[in-house]
Amino acid sequence: MRLYYTDHFELPLPETHRFPMDKYRCLRQHVVASPDHQDDTLLVPTAATDQQLLLCHDAEYLDRVVSGTLSKAEIRRIGFPWSPKMVERSRRSTGATIAASRAALADGVAANLAGGTHHAFADAGEGYCVFNDAAVAIRVLQDRNEIERAVVIDLDVHQGNGTASILSGDDSAITLSIHGVKNFPLRKVASDLDIALPDGTGDDAYLSALEGALGQMLRSGPFDLVIYLAGADPFQHDRLGRLSLTFEGLQRRDETVLRWCQTHGFPVAISMAGGYADRISDIVQIHATTLKTASRLSKLK
Repeated sequence: MRLYYTDHFELPLPETHRFPMDKYRCLRQHVVASPDHQDDTLLVPTAATDQQLLLCHDAEYLDRVVSGTLSKAEIRRIGFPWSPKMVERSRRSTGATIAASRAALADGVAANLAGGTHHAFADAGEGYCVFNDAAVAIRVLQDRNEIERAVVIDLDVHQGNGTASILSGDDSAITLSIHGVKNFPLRKVASDLDIALPDGTGDDAYLSALEGALGQMLRSGPFDLVIYLAGADPFQHDRLGRLSLTFEGLQRRDETVLRWCQTHGFPVAISMAGGYADRISDIVQIHATTLKTASRLSKLK
């Protein structure tokens, strides 16, 4: 399995902003040390180009990001300060999902060790998201006639408002979001299928909702590509999550999605999306289990 990483493009952030970003470096270090990935390949992706980003993002917004002329309000909405490294890392993270999507077409499954920037709109960033990696990856592959139809399965605890907005009204790019009903963002944008769960939802209720949602998605298929946002933030100890999934429940979630893809012959590119538990080791464990599960299933083909 091919794994794409971008954590060495570190952002010059104040300590108050570092915690959400440190997990990427820790996850890569775990993968390097783990015997579960001794046959997998770690790769540095190329950066997404302007041409690729403009398939989803407005030219004026892209220009403000690249030139460092975002307004203070736009920077607050994104959540971390502008810098040339912020631009480069955002390009690389999007490039990683493009690369993982292409690798999935060849190998069945691949992963971006970052990504899942589903709050980025065509004309604005939001919630630590600058460019929308899943939407851009789909449009790039469609533009190159590498795929016709794709589905985004967004299991971050926060609704995928930016992805839903960019891909709205297009039967060639279907969006599913399973998220906390009372969680960020306050204003949701309708996906093709939204499953909004109450605070405190645990393993069994979540997995039941997921099974039902995948059944509905199957009726919208077939798909040439699945992009799976495997957020760690539905975890019961996540500071921003509000749901109550256990480690075991999250592993069962991953197995459910990945087996569904495998059973129906849908190539799947995975991105990590959110994770804000108090202990960074918990976040890394959840993401690492996703990658281990994917790697193991890929060998059972």
